[in-house]
Amino acid sequence: MTNNSFAFARVFRYLIFLIIVFGLFAAAYYYLKNNFFVSRKEMREDVMVQKITSMGNLELVKYSMKDVIEQKEVRAILPDKRILFVAVGEVTGCIDLTKVQKKDIVKVGEDSVTVTLPQPQICYVKLDHQKSKVYDVSGTWFSTDTKDLVEGIYKIAEQRLLKNASDMQLLQKTKQNALLIFKPLLENISGKKVGVIFR
Repeated sequence: MTNNSFAFARVFRYLIFLIIVFGLFAAAYYYLKNNFFVSRKEMREDVMVQKITSMGNLELVKYSMKDVIEQKEVRAILPDKRILFVAVGEVTGCIDLTKVQKKDIVKVGEDSVTVTLPQPQICYVKLDHQKSKVYDVSGTWFSTDTKDLVEGIYKIAEQRLLKNASDMQLLQKTKQNALLIFKPLLENISGKKVGVIFR
């Protein structure tokens, strides 16, 4: 074997060695990158159904409301505790159709029926936590005081939404909508003239 052939073979083996070493380093780098330097988020969840309720509420009116509430606790020496809150939410009026019994549907004539419905009720009061905001809190010294003040104002806000809806005759509007919406629906289904009265 000539010196040139020997040198070429030696350089060739050296290049193969470098390629193998480089390949091993690259493989180790990607392995370490994908397994040691990448974080994963893990979440566990245990869902338990506590209660299943059959829904029979016919929602007939919804009031969407906004209320600005200021609550102040006046103190003799210390500065007054004060919170300013903008409450955004909705109150819905409905009729519980599960309370309608066979005896509540009375045939009056050949082409007419009278249906007795239960009194309308408030289905739910829902405060929109994303749109509702605490704009100002003052006079609190500790974070627990602020937390109690905020939690309390949320409860007050729901009560205020309910009271405002009652003052705006939500239940009366629910009755009116029962005649405007539910009565024609019954007439179209039954093909008869339907009279609606409330207990």
